[in-house]
Amino acid sequence: MKSLGIMRIGFRLLVNDKAKFSALLVGIVFAVFLMTQMTAMFAGILNRAYSTVTNVGADMWVIDPAVNTPTISFPLPSFLLDAVLSMDGVKYAAPLYIGGAQVRLANGKYQSVSVVGLDDVSLFGRPHMEEGNLLDIYADNAFLVIDDPEIAKLGNPKIGTTFEINDLRGVVVGLAKVSANGLNGVPTLYTLYSRAVAYIPGTRFSTSYILVEPKTPAAVASIKQQVAKLGYLALTKAEFNQRIANFYTYQTGIGTNILLMTIISFLVGASISGQTFYAFVLENLDNFGALKAIGAKGSELVKMILFMAAFTALTGYGIGVGLVTVVISLIQSVLPNYAAITTSWNLAFSFAMVLLIAGVSSYIGVRRVLKIEPFDIFRG
Repeated sequence: MKSLGIMRIGFRLLVNDKAKFSALLVGIVFAVFLMTQMTAMFAGILNRAYSTVTNVGADMWVIDPAVNTPTISFPLPSFLLDAVLSMDGVKYAAPLYIGGAQVRLANGKYQSVSVVGLDDVSLFGRPHMEEGNLLDIYADNAFLVIDDPEIAKLGNPKIGTTFEINDLRGVVVGLAKVSANGLNGVPTLYTLYSRAVAYIPGTRFSTSYILVEPKTPAAVASIKQQVAKLGYLALTKAEFNQRIANFYTYQTGIGTNILLMTIISFLVGASISGQTFYAFVLENLDNFGALKAIGAKGSELVKMILFMAAFTALTGYGIGVGLVTVVISLIQSVLPNYAAITTSWNLAFSFAMVLLIAGVSSYIGVRRVLKIEPFDIFRG
């Protein structure tokens, strides 16, 4: 029998039994939905965790070896900036301040904020302005407010709105946008490095990070070695992001919990699909035996089983991914700070798991079908 013909017969057998076909789809859709949703949430969390690195955009970061996430920094000594500026291969270096503070709003309420202090000279890492003039940041008490979903916690301030930080006056001189929202759920203010240090009390060292621009890509390795001799780390943007990802994956409960949920989703989908597919094969043993009796080879029946399992798995994968996309879009329309994104790697992961489910289901079905002898069917 021709392969196309045997697959057409398999397709008819599959879709004509609507109850079993629907049960197979439900199991796969459920597994795909949960696996993709879990990994999308993790990807969203990592994207938010990378936000500082993404928004600042520096090619290299000099950090304390104890730093795992940019929101929790260990201040660097003052001499380190001068040392980095004098290193071979460094085109430019600038300090960056990141800290937390309590803001007293005009209505008397307090709100936690994240404060980013930019280098007074270069404003290296500045956000994209929406309203106002960037140069107004040099005015007295000036702050930029990031216009993201958290801005409502500040009462949706406008240019000219005033507030207090540590009994010091602050004035909103502009609204700005950044590429990625933060993970901690607090509004973000940008100001000058010198003002951030003056407004927010801290330790004797105040530099959170040193942002470095190498002269050439070839200079990166040399800069790393020179910084390492001083007891600190120089990381590229990709390396810093990987360090953050490793921290959230292996040193917090987030990665473990999501991994367990993903494994459970796979096992549930595989068990439902495998059992249902096996029941489908048992109910159609007469048909498979008849096909063998009229000349269908074992290899052709194997192709039929593989086709049926693959067709069901891919259909379920498409429906499951579509449901995830719709659910994420709906939730984000209501909750803009919902951290979940679909990426190529989590779609590829779900696809690989679906193929594995299809392989398990096929194996169960193939073993049973290959044992069929035509005379057993017609003898009954």
